[in-house]
Amino acid sequence: MKARVVVTGLGVCAPNGISLLGFCESLKNGVSGIEFNPQLAELNFGCQVSGTPKIDTKILNKYFTKLELRGLKSSGLMYGVIAGVEAWKDADLYTDRTGEVDWETGVVFGTGILGVDKFREAIHLIDDKQTRRLGSTSVIQTMASGISAFLGGRFGLGNQVTTNSSACTTGTEGVLMAFDRISQGKAKRMLVGSCSDSGPYVWGGFDALRVLARNSNAFPEKASRPFSASATGFVPGSGAGALVIESLESALERKATIYAEVLGGAVNSGGQRNGGSMTAPNNKGVQRCITTALKEAGVSATEVDAINGHLTATSKDPVEIMNWSEALDRKGSDFPYINSFKGIFGHCLAASGSVECVGTLLQFKEGKIFGNINTEDIHPEISQIIAKSRIPHKTIELKPKIIAKASFGFGDVNACVIFKSYPD
Repeated sequence: MKARVVVTGLGVCAPNGISLLGFCESLKNGVSGIEFNPQLAELNFGCQVSGTPKIDTKILNKYFTKLELRGLKSSGLMYGVIAGVEAWKDADLYTDRTGEVDWETGVVFGTGILGVDKFREAIHLIDDKQTRRLGSTSVIQTMASGISAFLGGRFGLGNQVTTNSSACTTGTEGVLMAFDRISQGKAKRMLVGSCSDSGPYVWGGFDALRVLARNSNAFPEKASRPFSASATGFVPGSGAGALVIESLESALERKATIYAEVLGGAVNSGGQRNGGSMTAPNNKGVQRCITTALKEAGVSATEVDAINGHLTATSKDPVEIMNWSEALDRKGSDFPYINSFKGIFGHCLAASGSVECVGTLLQFKEGKIFGNINTEDIHPEISQIIAKSRIPHKTIELKPKIIAKASFGFGDVNACVIFKSYPD
């Protein structure tokens, strides 16, 4: 028999909060973390707003030693360590750095690209023939697996320590990688998450593609508009989310707090065929991912109470709603409640799946479905498929039993995970 798998710890470093409490309050009350970004304006970006976690030296000193901070420029690494440490603490796990290796615990912590600012510094120093000034931490800051290696070393983890990278599906995919390892008995617990650097060197390519919001620079809090007819593109965001996932047996044995059970899910690709491309989904692939996730989780479509969608505030939002409706065979007022947290903190790219999984799981704890902001004008193609009441503007009181969380990314890749309340 496969082991049952649960979530026992959450951590976040997001534009709308770097503590679980602040993050949760923002989602409950619809308080935006998106602000005007002077650096983007100075660089003549079309989009001059962003979602960036607010961290300073005082905060960094809580998570890094003075030696670790020397030459530290990788914002993604900073965000990931903050989220990972907070999830570890939230799970009430050990913090002794000098203890024995924990052979039963591992890390899956993903990223899209790590240490862009450190790369930039390296290019200038090397071109100026000052390679020796790069410092001893330049490698760990710029290798993709630097974040998982850092956290694995912080906690002495001896099981699988690895990094995945699947564009915007990275964080959700990582949850399922950890689920598979634990359910098969190959690990007792895993620290899982994803992170994304912030700044113009990450976001510039998207601005050049003209997929970023360009018409709301004077109104940052209104810029990110999932579901909306007036959406003009996504708002770039950054940060990290982290979860401690472990076997139910282990959680019960140590009397851990359990946020929810992970029932399973699915990961696939549309193959960039039949309408799918590097930037657009193959609808059959998306629908297949959702239906396969439900099958693997042993859940019927009628049991899904709520969805946390990918929903980036682009022209693909109506397409995503259509895919959910087709996959679940539900529409109108029969459609589950659905939300997108990107209206509050933007699109955190590789970090989006993990940050949004944290928000999704907090809904179980709170007994609520968090509302959506900037949805005064639901796109007519969406309202033709589902009732507007299924896209709550305000947080509603509802104890969800089953929530589906999905992410869809560049390269026509998809991931969907099914969470269930615990206990039943």
